[in-house]
Amino acid sequence: MTTLSSARVSELFAASFGFAPVTTVKAPGRVNLIGEHTDYNGGFVLPAAINYYTYIALAPRDDRQLHLVAYNFDNESIRIDLDAEQWHNPDESWPNYVRGVVQELRKKGFVLAGGDLYIAGNVPAGAGLSSSASLEVALIRALLSLSGETIDPTQAALIGQAAENNFVGCNCGIMDQLISARGQENAALLIDCQDLSVRPVSMPADWEILIVHSGVKRGLVDSEYNHRRQQCETAAGFFGQRSLRAVELSQLLAAEHQLDELSFRRARHVLTENQRTLIAAEALAAGDLPGLIKVMVESHESMRDDFNITTPAIDTLVKILVDAGAGQAGARMTGGGFGGCVVAVAPTVVIPQLMAAVDADYQARTGCVPTLIRAKASAGAF
Repeated sequence: MTTLSSARVSELFAASFGFAPVTTVKAPGRVNLIGEHTDYNGGFVLPAAINYYTYIALAPRDDRQLHLVAYNFDNESIRIDLDAEQWHNPDESWPNYVRGVVQELRKKGFVLAGGDLYIAGNVPAGAGLSSSASLEVALIRALLSLSGETIDPTQAALIGQAAENNFVGCNCGIMDQLISARGQENAALLIDCQDLSVRPVSMPADWEILIVHSGVKRGLVDSEYNHRRQQCETAAGFFGQRSLRAVELSQLLAAEHQLDELSFRRARHVLTENQRTLIAAEALAAGDLPGLIKVMVESHESMRDDFNITTPAIDTLVKILVDAGAGQAGARMTGGGFGGCVVAVAPTVVIPQLMAAVDADYQARTGCVPTLIRAKASAGAF
């Protein structure tokens, strides 16, 4: 990963534009400790913002133009007219996030102002650590800093989600943008995605988060993600509900033989994952490591068997971590699935033995090259 900081991104801005920026803002990526594919079902999630960021150095312009440069895309540059209608370009990647954020901010009545912006990030892309949400939230902070307008952090998250849903084309839930905007240092955030209420859950001071990128590039992410969402909506519709949050697990189990098998298993994952997420929050707050390990392992099994979003390499990686922890580490896949990262939580003294086990066994057993990321729960963008 690239070594970046606010000071370094300011230097890069100056080298690109020929003068110093007025300020630099940043928004973090996130790792979800538990609660997968529950957010768009109105359920519970337990993510933590992490100390990897999208940075944006910025300076005002006298016109209504945005001039943007992207460090992570070979300093590719674009210009955007704030008063023009924004169009999605399927041949482009990061510019669509900018245009989507501009469009959604304008729809909500924000005036915005012109500026020069230099964007650089060290959130691993395509790893399930929300580099996209980090970019969206950082853009909202940067654009409103230029115009001097203010926004509630939850509204900022909703605008970021709307940009991704309405413009980029991925029907993501609210978790990624909300934790990037509202994360807290040394704490995870229990989010009720139905009413967007949040509760900080402190992590024990001697516990640490270890993220391991599996080396498996996430494939078919958007199409499979949207497919899973449709399947959940179908299951909710069977019960006359718009969301699975309104369905009790006992109702689902009683209707097992009336639902098609796939819909039943998808819904069973979501409803049991909600229960596991609430248990995990209580275990984390109480320092109950065995309790947390149990639900993390169950969560991974549910993603593998009911939601079918893990891969053989990811399953192997989770087993290596759990075995190496010897009862002192929980592990599960994190993110949308089909590759990406695994998250482990363990006492800090146990982390080196987890890393050693991955280094010794994972590539030999799967052929995939892992990337180990030690992370701290960090503050959000607002």
